[in-house]
Amino acid sequence: MSVNPFVTMSNIEKSFNGVPVLKSVTLKVQKGEIHALLGENGAGKSTLMNILGGVHQPDNGFIMMNGKEVKMNNPRVSQDQGISFIHQELNVVSDLRVYENMFLGAELKNKIGFLKVEEMCRQTSNVLSQLGVSINPKEYVRNLDTSYKQLIEIAKALLHKSSLIIMDEPTSSLAEHEVKRLFKLMKNLKKSGVSIIYISHKLKEIKEVCDRYTVLRDGEVVGTGSMKDENLETITRLMVGKSISEDRFMHDHSLGPVLLEVSNLTSEGLFNNINFTLRKGEILGFTGLAGDGRTELFESLFGYRKKYTGKVKINNQLVKIDHPSKAIKAGIGLVPKDRKENGIIKDLSVVHNMSLASMRNFEKTGLIQEKAEHQKFQYYKEKLNIKVHNPRITIDKLSGGNQQKVIIAKWLEVNPDIIIFDNPTQGIDVGAKQEIYHHINELVEQGKAIIILSSEAPEVLKVCHNIYVMYQGEITARLKGEEATEDEIMSYATGSKREAEKIG
Repeated sequence: MSVNPFVTMSNIEKSFNGVPVLKSVTLKVQKGEIHALLGENGAGKSTLMNILGGVHQPDNGFIMMNGKEVKMNNPRVSQDQGISFIHQELNVVSDLRVYENMFLGAELKNKIGFLKVEEMCRQTSNVLSQLGVSINPKEYVRNLDTSYKQLIEIAKALLHKSSLIIMDEPTSSLAEHEVKRLFKLMKNLKKSGVSIIYISHKLKEIKEVCDRYTVLRDGEVVGTGSMKDENLETITRLMVGKSISEDRFMHDHSLGPVLLEVSNLTSEGLFNNINFTLRKGEILGFTGLAGDGRTELFESLFGYRKKYTGKVKINNQLVKIDHPSKAIKAGIGLVPKDRKENGIIKDLSVVHNMSLASMRNFEKTGLIQEKAEHQKFQYYKEKLNIKVHNPRITIDKLSGGNQQKVIIAKWLEVNPDIIIFDNPTQGIDVGAKQEIYHHINELVEQGKAIIILSSEAPEVLKVCHNIYVMYQGEITARLKGEEATEDEIMSYATGSKREAEKIG
């Protein structure tokens, strides 16, 4: 390591409402290095990066860049220092076009002040092509898939020729081939002298692409070193304070009668001829590649999308679900894929986000009984290990993993018979994943039925009794969880293999 790192954050301390979040944290990043910043949700990673990005000011400590102290008084100062921040919770503006998002706050203008639209479009197309993506620069962002929105954020950092890029869970919405392309690009940036701080809970990715690491736990640095000198088990133990088993996370128990039966469900252009059953006490997995139609399928089943044909039976009774309220009445809950867009109301308090779908549980003579509401939240806070010092703060102040736990608490309070989890552990640390898997097992042991949608084959292999693989809107295989392999799932997910006799 060189004597003078490119970026040094020294003895950084930060508290919110008297609660310490960062305790004398030091982080050193070399020029042309990919540095992993690791830790559980709530460990202080985002706060530390928000200080580097000028969003928060430290209570104590200082920042050095190229050997000179820098005061990151606001995000503009950070940007002027060549720092770009790709956030986990996407910061694109859906009602603007792609090129407008790319140049937001840095628009190109001619001598008389008119926007140079075609030049911005040209530069947008050029930088997106580096990511292997062809998107019309004039397309509205709201019309794009989540993975493309993620790529726009990454492309924006490349466009502004940043010297330091902070990537917070950049692969959470990307397909495998897009991840590989991103890693290739990151390695090229590294060769050109760009430094990258990489935040991810996917430790295999960390091992593949990162040079060094720093681990935070409870706001303190508990380890730092060379990635090639450490194994993943050691790093996991540093993150959570204990070893994490890689064994299947499913308790053996007998399954009950069929609770949900879906027959010939079809929505033109999204999914076709879907047939499956779900039994009481079963964890059923749906997996595949991005764009395989599974999210749209279960959004339809939840009544969010109305245009579909086919039959849905719950407890052997034919139901027509064309609105989420009807799904809830029928005993179905949905933890959505996109927390920010569909899972939370960011301007509401943590406790109100928990009770939003079950207000009648806390209502008396037309008034909300706040004491009962807070008592119930306290119960879920302890049960799900939600890290929040004050449940009255708005939910956007929580880490992504703790937001996810609040969404799960919301549905536990509704108490549906069937709960659909769409990418339940996206952006969640390895310790919190284990907690969520544990609670899913508790639910099925109580007789609930669970459906897990996940792009990560290891996740469905770890927790599901049976697994359906989808490709281009169709089910290509039904596999038993304890017999399936990651390679087998991938062969069906890519369409290279199909076994119709296993489906149904």
